[in-house]
Amino acid sequence: MIKVLVIDDSALIRQLLVKILNSDPAIEVVGTAPDPFVARDKIKKLNPDVLTLDIEMPKMDGVTFLRNLMRLRPMPVVMVSTLTESGADVTLQSLELGAVDYVSKPKVNVQEEMQAYAREIISKVKIAARARVRGSNMPAPKPRDLSKIAAKSHFKTTDMIIAIGASTGGTEAIKDVLCQLPPSTPGVVITQHIPAAFSKPFSIRLNNNSAMTVAEATNGQQILPGHAYLAPGDKHLEVVRDGARFICKLLDTDPVNRHKPSVEVMFNSVAKNVGSNSLCVLLTGMGDDGADAMGEMRKAGAPTIAQDEASSVVWGMPGEAVKRGHADEVLPLHNIAERILFYASKRN
Repeated sequence: MIKVLVIDDSALIRQLLVKILNSDPAIEVVGTAPDPFVARDKIKKLNPDVLTLDIEMPKMDGVTFLRNLMRLRPMPVVMVSTLTESGADVTLQSLELGAVDYVSKPKVNVQEEMQAYAREIISKVKIAARARVRGSNMPAPKPRDLSKIAAKSHFKTTDMIIAIGASTGGTEAIKDVLCQLPPSTPGVVITQHIPAAFSKPFSIRLNNNSAMTVAEATNGQQILPGHAYLAPGDKHLEVVRDGARFICKLLDTDPVNRHKPSVEVMFNSVAKNVGSNSLCVLLTGMGDDGADAMGEMRKAGAPTIAQDEASSVVWGMPGEAVKRGHADEVLPLHNIAERILFYASKRN
């Protein structure tokens, strides 16, 4: 049984979340709290397995509370946030601080959306209960001195494409990888499962932490060395050939593996259009999106790397790729950037 504490300043939202979560036989809401001060006492008393935490609350906001929690008593947290661009920065900050995942605020009066919402939050709470949580007192992977990396390696790899896919835990994993890559790295395409309003703020956040130029992908955009292109939160990203160059193609088609953007779509396009001059990296995430398409990239001659279980928040997507025999290498997160540079220099 997964014990959950619901923290939200709205009595109506608390009541709704309790009803939804208690509808699943594997979950028990052991308590609720209207603010972080009451929550602090209830955590000590009730010892929950997972918290759902509202971002905007009186007395102390959810991010400040999360920061203190991860320093003193790291535990799985699912943030409850407004999925807007203004809510994106604080939600991304929460993930940076150690929250496992996030859901939107439930729309109380929209009955047809409520069933899908219930499935989502129940699934995310169950995944959070099994997730590996890194508290802020634990060392994060150390980014290297970018000036030394940049000076050391300059690749003539205009055509090479590095494809990275991720889901739960991926916002931090992608950041950890990109911040170790020099500006001479071959072009990178990224699919992270993320809401539409979050992809642009996330790309800006990545750009501020990386020596590469990172941006949300646009349709028809040429893929250049030293640049990374993030799939928008409501479109699939494909890589297609346009004469002697590769470009981004955005598709507004149905979700694949329940996701849009889907890692499967991106990896399949890279397998088909780039082939052996590509590299496949599958990072932390729930489910199996991208696992089979990693096999397609491998068949096309691309080296394939899966993040290992110990460093993944959730070893779903990379774990499935490994189980299906599609990963050439299974590596801890802090070794993946180095391996990307190794393959890039080998293709040189």
